Parts: sequence; C-alpha cells; structure tokens
Amino acid sequence: MVSAIRFDRAGAPDVLTLDTLDELSPGPGEVWLRQEAIGVNYLDVTQRKGAVPVALPSGLGLEGAGRVAAVGEGVGTVQVGDRVAYATGPLGAYASARLFPAQRLVKIPDTLTFDEAAAVLFKGITAQYLLKSTYPVGPGTTVLLYGVAGGLGEIMAPWAKHLGARVIGVVSRQASVEKARASGCDEVLVFDPDTLAAQVSRITDGQKVDVVYDPIGRVSFQASLDSLRPRGLMVSFGASSGVPAAVELATLNAKGSLFLTRPSLAAHTATDAEYQARAQDVLAAVEAGIIKPRIRAAYPLADAARAHADLESGRSSGAIILKP
Repeated sequence: MVSAIRFDRAGAPDVLTLDTLDELSPGPGEVWLRQEAIGVNYLDVTQRKGAVPVALPSGLGLEGAGRVAAVGEGVGTVQVGDRVAYATGPLGAYASARLFPAQRLVKIPDTLTFDEAAAVLFKGITAQYLLKSTYPVGPGTTVLLYGVAGGLGEIMAPWAKHLGARVIGVVSRQASVEKARASGCDEVLVFDPDTLAAQVSRITDGQKVDVVYDPIGRVSFQASLDSLRPRGLMVSFGASSGVPAAVELATLNAKGSLFLTRPSLAAHTATDAEYQARAQDVLAAVEAGIIKPRIRAAYPLADAARAHADLESGRSSGAIILKP
C-alpha cells in the first residue's frame, strides 16, 4: 500500500489529508518509484491555497527522490534499482511511492543523498534558469535578490557570486542578516518597501542594479522597480505576498526603459532535453561545491500540514523535506 497526501479543496494546511492508495503497475514510458525523500517548495503552498489553481481532488508536490522499483514498456533511460530524482510534474510527490514519466527522471550520483537531492533539484533548476537564461549573470553584474535566507536564496546567492556578480541580498528580519552574508551576499538589507530603493541607490553610488529577482510580489514590486538602473530587468517569479498589481507600460518607460518578465519553471523545462541539461548543470554545481544542499528541517510525510504551516509562518526557513 502507498501513503499519499491528498486534498479536495483549497485552503489552510489542514486541508491536506493522508490517504492509503493501492500500488500501481507502470504503463508504457513510466516507472514505479519508491520514494526516500520529498522536497517541499513554496509553489506547493500556493497550489494548496488556491492562488495557483490545480484540478481537485489532487495530490501535491513536484520534487522527490528515490529508487526505481519497476519499469514499464519502452523505458530505456533508467532501470530497476537506479537512484533518481525529479523536479517537475505531474503533481503527486507527497507520497511514499508513485508512477512517474521515465524521461523526466534524473539519475543522481552516489555522492548525493536522497535527502539532498530532494532538497536541491527543484530550487537548483529554478536558480539555474534565472541566473543563466532569464538574465545572463556574469562579471560586473549587480543583482538584487530577495529571500536570500530561504531555500532558493541559499542556492542563488553563492551561484551568482561564482558567476562574478555583486549580490545585494534582501531578508525579512534582522536575525537573517548573518545567514544571508554566509550565503555569499556582499550587502544585506532588511526589507522595508519605503526605504529599500534608496538604500540600493546609496550602496551602489547611484548606479542601482542590473537585475532584480523578486519572488515576493505585491508588497515589494514598486521598490524593486525603483531599484533598477535604466534598461534593467525586473524578474517577478513568485507571489508570496500576492500577485503584483497590473503595470502601465508607460511606467516602464518613465523609470528608464525597464524590462519586465514573469518566468516559470515549466516554460524553462518544457522539453526533456532542456530539463535534463539544466538538471545536469545543477548536479555539476553541487559536485564542484558552488552550491550546497542544506536541509533546514525534515518532517514525516504524515506531518505535511505542519511543514506547510511552518513554511508559511517562517518558523522553518531554508529547504525542507518530507520523509515517507
């Protein structure tokens, strides 16, 4: 039998329930995967709350790691016993075992534990496309990065530094400043929407930044725009405070011919080839010590609701995983 988290309505963490399901046989192109660790990401929270709608009833979760237990017809990329991980849909990672498309599995090296793989792949691929595709960060780039004390920020900050950038980190409270500095930030600011842009201007001698990576959304959007140099790029890729208000095109012109984008992981992993290439770049960065999987908390699968509550409240910052 399989233990799986399900929900049939959007809402607070208590909508998540632990169900018992039958084991399934993989069909053509599928594997049956026994999971050892499951990654929890803020996207899971927004889906559970209904801010990012999913068809209900549904499972939850997009990231996991485990061993291939059975393979379906036509599968040649993996075999029974392989250690694998994944960081895309279909939904249903919050389970002790599941069916999964073989082409979307990533083989993981023996040097990486299942827990580490489940904590790093989704966030790592997100960091990879943001730093290398959305804006090609390199020597001389000045970056403003929110959430540097969180799971994604702990990957993006050191990776951006490795690429040659100057990283200005933004945290939500003073207690996170030293943690952000340890992740590689050159300067760290405690978020205040009324003063952030002026602080950025001051520490850059009025030059401001080339690119802002903003997963916060509504409360930070204006401060982010005002922190950009002329022709800078605003990357709005999350909405933990709500979706930003609509932007008048004339505003972008008035603030210096700014660029604005709203990227997604799905659009940057649409083909198997692109997905696998980004995943391999993440694993190479881990192997080289550029980024390090850091697990801040682990919860039993049955406690998924508590994990969500802790993530939303800030009681658990950084990468967290579920254990079946």
